[in-house]
Amino acid sequence: MIASDVMTRKVISIDPDATVLQAARLMLQHRISGLPVLDKSGKLVGVLSEGDFLRRRETKTERHRSRWLEFLMGPGPMATEYAHSHGNKVSEVMTTEIRTVDENASLEEIVELMEKHRIKRVPVMSGSILVGIVTRSNLMYAMVSMARVAPDVIRSKDDAGIREQLLEEMKKEHWAPVALTNVVVNDGIVELWGVVVDDRQREALKIAAENIPGVKAVKDHLVWVEPMTGMAIEAQGKAAAN
Repeated sequence: MIASDVMTRKVISIDPDATVLQAARLMLQHRISGLPVLDKSGKLVGVLSEGDFLRRRETKTERHRSRWLEFLMGPGPMATEYAHSHGNKVSEVMTTEIRTVDENASLEEIVELMEKHRIKRVPVMSGSILVGIVTRSNLMYAMVSMARVAPDVIRSKDDAGIREQLLEEMKKEHWAPVALTNVVVNDGIVELWGVVVDDRQREALKIAAENIPGVKAVKDHLVWVEPMTGMAIEAQGKAAAN
């Protein structure tokens, strides 16, 4: 799937000359957490989000720092913070460093962009024209839709097929201790034996097994061996003798 498959096409936007209160009312009215800012020509010039309302003079939540910290920061950053918390126009408060994607961008590209820049929404462009927006909610809808209409291919529900599919999945993952793990499947019940060097591998292995069609249950017999001390801890949390 690509951006155009999941994006919201009817984008609610606001003019940079609108007031901050108008923007807040618009967001509350439509129950959205962010607004693209378009100038008179339709050009995307900024993005306004809920985060821009956290430090505002109206709620008396402006930042207050010690004189020493103010001295270290210098007048520039402090002036910017003042303008952001006291500005009355959208153009004075909005974020101007905009991260966008093309309408043909893959979902992986969008997620990587969101994670890298810690943003919750990405405007979608067709050339210089805003054609949509992808939010985290859009990605959640896509996940549910894809899970419903495109389930994993069920190759085999017999025990041998389950074991083969689990081992193949483990071989694809660098975190999986393939050489240290033995998988036994009997009547759809997967038993995991062996050693993990990080207890978080235990949960990931169980999830990998549970996701295979035909698995009825997963039994964890894995032993966690702490690399630094050599202490062995069984699945139930009991320490085993070295």
